[in-house]
Amino acid sequence: MSMHGIREVNFDGLVGLTHNYSGLAHGNVASMSHGGLVSNPKEGALQGLAKMKSLMDAGYAQGVLPPQQRPDLGALRDLGFSGSDREMLARAATQAPQLLRAVCSASSMWTANAGTITPSVDAPDGRMHITPANLQSSFHRYLEPRTTGRVLQAIFRDEQHFAHHPVLPATPAFSDEGAANHTRLCGEYGEPGVHLFVYGRQAFGGGRNEPKRYPARQTLEASQAVARQHGLSDAQTVFAQQHPEAIDAGVFHNDVIAVGNGPVLLYHEMAFLDEERTLNELRAKMSTPLIPVRVPVEAVSMEDAVASYLFNSQLLSNPDGTMTLVVPSECQEREAVWNTIQNFILAGNNPIGEVIVKDVKQSMRNGGGPACLRLRVVLSEAERAALTGRVLLNEALYSDLTAWVNRHYRDRLATDDLADPQLATEVLTALDELTQLLNIGSVYPFQQG
Repeated sequence: MSMHGIREVNFDGLVGLTHNYSGLAHGNVASMSHGGLVSNPKEGALQGLAKMKSLMDAGYAQGVLPPQQRPDLGALRDLGFSGSDREMLARAATQAPQLLRAVCSASSMWTANAGTITPSVDAPDGRMHITPANLQSSFHRYLEPRTTGRVLQAIFRDEQHFAHHPVLPATPAFSDEGAANHTRLCGEYGEPGVHLFVYGRQAFGGGRNEPKRYPARQTLEASQAVARQHGLSDAQTVFAQQHPEAIDAGVFHNDVIAVGNGPVLLYHEMAFLDEERTLNELRAKMSTPLIPVRVPVEAVSMEDAVASYLFNSQLLSNPDGTMTLVVPSECQEREAVWNTIQNFILAGNNPIGEVIVKDVKQSMRNGGGPACLRLRVVLSEAERAALTGRVLLNEALYSDLTAWVNRHYRDRLATDDLADPQLATEVLTALDELTQLLNIGSVYPFQQG
């Protein structure tokens, strides 16, 4: 807590009704290795809600973002499938099964990729700024920004407080994956911050030091464009290249190898191509001393970092100045990682004083840990009061959402079930009810008439 009741709210994405394991994400080791498993959408949604509730109970501000309309039948129609919904689904299943899987993806649950947010305290016009990510590096996620933009505009509707920017051009030069590659470092939340933008490649005049095995999903040009849209100056920004060897080891976003909060930056020694320059520039620009917590490769190998998602943990501030690290249960299952948490991170000279273990297996198998599931939004009391809809979690909303999941979700979904026209109908019924429950109006294509 700090001036004017400024707090960080974690907006988590609800896991959607078509949550499935299609192995769509190239370069995401967990996603690729679990392709074809039978998923449990109901369990996934309830695991996500349980994480949100436990953080709410612990005193953290927690928000909710709705899933997307899937299957995206409009996308199938755009790609030349015709006829009734049933016919389109059947044709896609036989002629282009990968496409069918893509238009059924529940990847919008990872709201760290929904967009990039600059709090009002850092913006020249005193408003919070939002740019939805174009997610152009994978087709199944490229389908999200239109609805994401509508959802964010519906919730952050008050133009006096919130400014919305267009999605960057959906082309490789401006490949943008949102807050998964953006970290704001500061003292208290209400104090001015420095924005660390991490990119994987340079589109114009780049080419050196690029990953060889997996694609780099964020460009320097995209990060610079978002910073420009939000009115951030050179003194407020640091652009750092992600280590190409980390990307090739399966670190597709910076939030799989580093996590920052307040003045603390918890990172793996392989996170940045030029570690020293990155830290020095942060130190020079921050108004408060940077507290780096560096995990060496001897303590946690790249393989362990990717398999455990240690750095995809949530780092949360407590009123007493300490911090809590929320880690996926996979961290307990790897001895080197668990030892590092206990004997190095918790025992070290830094504010991180507590670790909470969370089971988010349904998300983890598709390659998303606790930090992927949330978009961090720093809001003043006035800005929280200006939110539209019922999106800040409390006991009543939690019980309504849990009942909604239990009413509408399936508890098993195999890849073959994606062609079931009944599933598409179930989704529309559920989402129509959800928009009323959250009171956010018509945000989905099927509601646009």
